[in-house]
Amino acid sequence: MPKPLRIATVNVNGVRAAYRKGMGDWLAGRGVDILALQEVRASTEDLEGLLGSEWAILHDPATAKGRAGVALASRNKASIHRVDLGDPDFDSAGRWLEADYEVDGTIVTVVSTYVHSGEVNTPKQVEKYKFLDAMTTRLSELASSSPLALVVGDLNVGHRELDIKNWRGNRKNAGFLNEERAYFDAFFGPLGEGVQCVDGVERTGLGWVDVGRRWAGEVDGPYTWWSQRGQAFDNDTGWRIDYHVATPALAEKAVEYKVDRYPSYDTRWSDHAPVVVDYQL
Repeated sequence: MPKPLRIATVNVNGVRAAYRKGMGDWLAGRGVDILALQEVRASTEDLEGLLGSEWAILHDPATAKGRAGVALASRNKASIHRVDLGDPDFDSAGRWLEADYEVDGTIVTVVSTYVHSGEVNTPKQVEKYKFLDAMTTRLSELASSSPLALVVGDLNVGHRELDIKNWRGNRKNAGFLNEERAYFDAFFGPLGEGVQCVDGVERTGLGWVDVGRRWAGEVDGPYTWWSQRGQAFDNDTGWRIDYHVATPALAEKAVEYKVDRYPSYDTRWSDHAPVVVDYQL
C-alpha cells in the first residue's frame, strides 16, 4: 500500500517571521506532501528562498502589499491552478488558491483559503459575507467537478460551541455570529436537503465534511488558534478556526488527523497551529 498523502495547513502570520521563529525545523521533520499557507505576507521570491528548490510553489498575493496572501507548496507540480472566486468585481486576491495534483494517477484538488476575519457593523463584515457567499457557490461547483476535493485554511469562523472555549462571551463577535455559523451549517449539511441553520434560516446542504470534527468527535476543540493576549495559549482558551473541509469521497480516506500544538508559548512560530491530515488514496 502506498504511503498516505499528507496535507498540512497553517496560517503563518507572516512566513518570514514564522521561519525566524522555527517553522523550517517543523516542516523539515513533518513529511508533508502538500502544504497550504495563509497570511503569507511576503513575495513569491521570499517563499522560494525559505522553502527551497524541492518545493513547487503556487502563490496568490493580496492586492495590498503585506496583507493576507495564500500559497500551496507541493513535492509535485500542480497540473492546473485557479485563483478567481466570485464576481469579477469582487477582490479575492490573496484569499483563494486552488490547484489540481496528480497523485498515483488520481487527481486531488486542494484549495488554500483565508476567509476575512470580519468586524461587526463595519465594511469588513460585509466583505466577509461576500466571500462566504462566493465560497458557497464555488463549493457546489467543486463538489460536482472534483470528487476528491479539499478546502483547507483559516476560515475565521468557529462553527459550533465545541469550537470555541469561551463561546458564551463571543456570541456577538465576528467569528461566532449566528449569521456566519449558518454558512457552515449549510456547508456540512446533507447534500441537497433543507438544513435549519443556527440563524433560523433554512438553507440547502452542500454535503461537505468537516474532517476535524468527524475525527475528534463531540469534544471541545481541538483548538487551532489562541489569542496573543493574556494566558490564552497556556490555558488552552482557543478557537478551532483552521479546517480541512473535504468532499465525502476524500473524507472517507482520512486515516490520521493532528493539530500540531506547540509544546509551550515561547516555542510558537505562529498564533495558529498546523493542522495535518493523512489521506490514504
